[in-house]
Amino acid sequence: MSIKSRSQRQELAMLLPAVIFLTALIVVPFALSIWFSFTDQRLVPRPIPTKVIGFTNYLRMFDDPLFWQAIWNTVLFALLVVPFQLAISLGAALILNAAIPFRSVFRAIAILPLLLPMTVIVAIWAVLFRIPNGPLNTAYQWFAGSGNYVDWIGNPSTAMVSIVVLSAWATFPYQMLIYLAGLQDIPQDLYEAAKLDGAKSWQRFRYVTWPGLRNVNIFLLIITTIGALKLFTQVNILTKGGPNGATTTIIQYLFQQGYATQKVGYASAVAVFFFLAVTAIALLQRRFLKNEGEA
Repeated sequence: MSIKSRSQRQELAMLLPAVIFLTALIVVPFALSIWFSFTDQRLVPRPIPTKVIGFTNYLRMFDDPLFWQAIWNTVLFALLVVPFQLAISLGAALILNAAIPFRSVFRAIAILPLLLPMTVIVAIWAVLFRIPNGPLNTAYQWFAGSGNYVDWIGNPSTAMVSIVVLSAWATFPYQMLIYLAGLQDIPQDLYEAAKLDGAKSWQRFRYVTWPGLRNVNIFLLIITTIGALKLFTQVNILTKGGPNGATTTIIQYLFQQGYATQKVGYASAVAVFFFLAVTAIALLQRRFLKNEGEA
């Protein structure tokens, strides 16, 4: 046996556990979802055998107004949270990258939300949103007068915005840490040259920092968008998709159909559609937002 063949066999042997793991946890469940989407499969077994019903689940899905509302809510959430979250992440990274006193302490405080489970974060924000005398409403009453309050998650006009603020705060430290790494990777010589040319702070950010973060921005835009499209925990705990469907996202809709009503076949059709949609969005972003050095 040649050395090359032995090396290839060793590489395949090392890859085999990962391939088995991914196949068992991703490929097989997705293949089952595709099959179930063409059947009337139920969550709980029933005396009547499962039947193949063709594209009925897909036709019903596209004909359901709540499905389209869930699509719109998911897109709206992504459009709101992605730029907001990236902006505060970059702002925090710029501050923590500067030579400020007690910088290490502030960095440790800034990543605290990343250490908490999402369920704990949602519970904390539920207290902040409490009506009529939660902390946010108490602050609101200082300006609007005693007795006035905002039903942050019970009003259709404010529920989605509240979820956006909660979600951005909960997960911005991850993007912040990546921005910090990107900022520290920019050569300091460029800043010194810009200063010698008389560039102000804003000009150094525009012509040195921002171009230097191009690849970081592309990476964070893609992963933050995908994460936003998967919104579920915050909605499921706080609003259950309400009020009046104002916060029903595609994952919340899938959960309701698959578990609350036990229509696994229909939920599988939603899952297949969601997978294809997210994959298409990721590929389009990757196509139009190329890293430096790529053709």
